[in-house]
Amino acid sequence: MRITTEMNERLTRVGAGTPMGEVFRSYWIPAVLASDIAEPDSPPVRVRLLGEDLVAFRDSAGDVGLLDAHCPHRRAPLFFGRNEECGLRCVYHGWKFDVNGNCVDAPSEPPESQFRFRVGTLSYPTHEAGGIVWTYMGPIDRMPEPPDYEWLRAPATHLGVSQANEPCNYLQAIEGGIDTAHSSFAHNNDLSNTSHLRALDTHPRLEVDVADHGFTYASLRRIGGGRIYLRTYQFAMPFMQIRGGLITWQGDPAPYPVLHGHVWVPIDDENTAVFNFAHSADPAQPMEPGWFEEHEDEMGRGPRHFADGTHWLVRNPGNDYLIDREVQRTRTFTGVEGVNTQDYAIQTGMGRIVDRSREALGSTDLAISTARRLLLEATDEVAAGLPARGSDPASHRAVRAGDILMDATRDWREMSKDVREARF
Repeated sequence: MRITTEMNERLTRVGAGTPMGEVFRSYWIPAVLASDIAEPDSPPVRVRLLGEDLVAFRDSAGDVGLLDAHCPHRRAPLFFGRNEECGLRCVYHGWKFDVNGNCVDAPSEPPESQFRFRVGTLSYPTHEAGGIVWTYMGPIDRMPEPPDYEWLRAPATHLGVSQANEPCNYLQAIEGGIDTAHSSFAHNNDLSNTSHLRALDTHPRLEVDVADHGFTYASLRRIGGGRIYLRTYQFAMPFMQIRGGLITWQGDPAPYPVLHGHVWVPIDDENTAVFNFAHSADPAQPMEPGWFEEHEDEMGRGPRHFADGTHWLVRNPGNDYLIDREVQRTRTFTGVEGVNTQDYAIQTGMGRIVDRSREALGSTDLAISTARRLLLEATDEVAAGLPARGSDPASHRAVRAGDILMDATRDWREMSKDVREARF
C-alpha cells in the first residue's frame, strides 16, 4: 500500500475536525498517570491531548476532572489554581469549577448574580483504570463503554505503568513499536551474542489476521533444529500494542511470564505521550517487588532518565541521545543506552512527521501497512457515523499475546491459542 502525501496528512493530523482527530475522539484514551494526581486536593497538572491544552486535578472526594486549561472568565491558566473543597479555583479572580466544569463560585461577581450559571468551562469525562486516568473527547451521544483490556483488570500487585513522552508524530511511534524486524538490529545490545533468538533469523516471516479489535500479527523466525521462534502481538485500534514476555515451549508455562505493551497517544501533531504497561501473566503470581522499576530503568524510562518533574527524556534529539560511538563500535549495535531510547532516537530522527511517500516498504512491514490501512478505513467509518473498530470493550477484553518456541511443522495459530487468551 503506497502512502501518498495526501494520505500521510490524513493519517498524521489529529486536531479537532481532522479525519484522524475525529477517530481518536471516538475512543477512550489515556490522559495522565493516576500517580501524577495521586492525592485528593493535590496540585493540578498540565495535560495536552490531540492539540488541546487541558488541566487535570483530583478533587476532595477523589474524583478526577479534566478541564480546559484556561478559565472562561479571562483565560487565566488554571494550572496555577487552588485545588480545594471539591473544585479548582482560579487564582486570578477566584472563580471555581468542579470536575464537571460547572462554575460553583464566582466571588468577583455580586452575591445575587446568576452569572456563574452561564459560564461553565469545557470538561471531558474521565475513567480511572490500570493506574491511568482515561478520557473521552468525542460526542457524548456516541461515547462507548470504558475500555476493558486485560491489563486494566490486573490488580495493582500485578501491574506497573509508566509514561515517556516522545517528540514526534504518534504514527511513527506506533510503527516503530509494531515493527518486529528492527529488534534484531536496533536492540542488539550484545554484539558478541550471535546465538540470541532474534539474531538467528533477522528476516522473520510475518502473518497478520485482522480482527474486531484491530489485528493479531505473528513473527516467525527459524532458529534451527526444526524449531520456530514465534512472537505473537496484538494491535488494538487505534494506538495500542500488546506483546508477550518470556518464552514457552509449545505453550508450556514460563517460570515468570510478564506481558508488556504501549499506548501511543497524540499530544498534538508533532508529539506523543507513550504510556507503557507490564503485568504478571498469572493471576496467582503478583509481580516481583522492584521488577518493574528495574525493567523501566533498563529500557531507559526510569526516573534518572527524565528531566526533573517531567516525562521528557534527558536523552533527546538536541543531544543526539548521548550516542557513544565507541560503545557502538565495540559493544552494541546503536551505541545508545536503553531499548526505549534506541527507538526514540530512530523515530524522532525521521523528523517530527515523516514523509511516507518516499518510503520503500519490504516483506517485514506487513503489520505497518495493515495498521495504516485500518486507520485510513477508520477515518471513513467515523465520518459515516459508524462505530470505530475496537472501541467496543467486547472486541478486546479477551485479547492477550505471547511468545513460544514451536515445531516448524505446526500451525502457529493453533499452537499459540492458549497464550493469546486473557486470564484475568
